[in-house]
Amino acid sequence: MDMTRRALLGGGAAVVLAAASSTLAQAPGPAPRVKGPRVWLDLDQAELDAGYDQSVYAPNLEQIVGRYATNSEAVRALLGAPRRYAYGPTPSEALDVYTTKRPNAPINVFIHGGAWRTSVAKDNAFAAELFVNAGAHYVVPDFARVQDVGGSLLPMADQVRRAVAWVYRNAQTFGGDPARLYVSGFSSGAHLAGVVLISDWVRDFGLPADIISGGLCCSGMYDLKPVRLSARSRYVKFTDEMEHALSPQRHLDKLRAPLILAYGTFETPEFQRQTRDFAAAVKAAGKPAQLLVGHGYNHFEMYETLANPYGLLGRAVLEQMHLG
Repeated sequence: MDMTRRALLGGGAAVVLAAASSTLAQAPGPAPRVKGPRVWLDLDQAELDAGYDQSVYAPNLEQIVGRYATNSEAVRALLGAPRRYAYGPTPSEALDVYTTKRPNAPINVFIHGGAWRTSVAKDNAFAAELFVNAGAHYVVPDFARVQDVGGSLLPMADQVRRAVAWVYRNAQTFGGDPARLYVSGFSSGAHLAGVVLISDWVRDFGLPADIISGGLCCSGMYDLKPVRLSARSRYVKFTDEMEHALSPQRHLDKLRAPLILAYGTFETPEFQRQTRDFAAAVKAAGKPAQLLVGHGYNHFEMYETLANPYGLLGRAVLEQMHLG
């Protein structure tokens, strides 16, 4: 009797499961998204917005950005607090200098990212150990957030340019060699680094035209037209002047320094395309550019490779600066 009951119960369960499976198979799935009108290339508005929102492609964003800060604290514990200098009159116009012991050493000025509206210099110090141990000074400027300057990128561009000019003029006060000044940047900081690299140093600052010896731009934006069309226009008040003046890809004639351009294969398609297109345009203009592709890295993971001498960016920047 027990065997019969088990068989009946088992058979009943099988019937219930079969019925449930049949019902699920017949249930309609979610309707496919209807593609809207094209806004940029083959992208509709939703696709373009996602193309300039790294959180869509990097679910571990918060944990990695948290590492930036904690690893920066760990580096300061090893190296000591940086020297802090003002390069302008406002509170945000100051920079941190992590110094090496090598005399007359090369300098790398790093411009941090944060979608032009977040992050600060102290949370972007984790790569300092790589540079200092290799015999270079590492400089990280602070600058205004876009929401604090009326939504314009122009004041931010002016600030990072003035920060670099200050470093060139004052390099010898902290043992730096102004003839070996390099600029690097990540994400929106890579955009601003690109802006620095197309600066007219003679006209605007009375400095030599070739004060920058090399540039590293990781995961940036180099033509602002599609960015202007995206959801980022909700907090950046783009104008025609801003779009043109701050699109490095439109001013290739002003590039004087060799470039390293990089992106990760798990970044948004638009960030990947921006870097590929910029690299191709620079090479087509007869200027030196090295394109690096980080296979398996998302946007935020790419930046972390700058802190590792055996990482994709760390190895490349040390080679660029001729540091063993």
